[in-house]
Amino acid sequence: MNKKIILTGRAPAPGGHYSQAVRAGNEIYVSGSGPFDPKTHEIVPGGIKEQTKQTLKNIAAVLEATGSSLKDVVRATVYLKNIDDFEAMDSVYKKYFPEDPPARTTVQAGLYGKTRLIVIDAIAHLQ
Repeated sequence: MNKKIILTGRAPAPGGHYSQAVRAGNEIYVSGSGPFDPKTHEIVPGGIKEQTKQTLKNIAAVLEATGSSLKDVVRATVYLKNIDDFEAMDSVYKKYFPEDPPARTTVQAGLYGKTRLIVIDAIAHLQ
């Protein structure tokens, strides 16, 4: 199987030893993305809604670099610093997946950084 590393300047650069995404065959595995502005490399101001929006925009940018889109996402995992943010996160998430949403798991997790409220990873399948 061929493996292709995906890297785009339209999303934040990896903060460690990992790839933004990896394409293996017809599958695209997007690493956990957070609410960082790709231009400033800072967490976007605001709360969970603003951070969810930026995180999904970052995932969309990585997928677009592969010729894919959010419409191709079949699985996502949402990591929340505070599970009480679930409803607010979900209200934004719905806007990015208005029809046929992917399978999803949402968990509360210890996220590094005092102001980071969310991380999302995704798997997309190309037709």
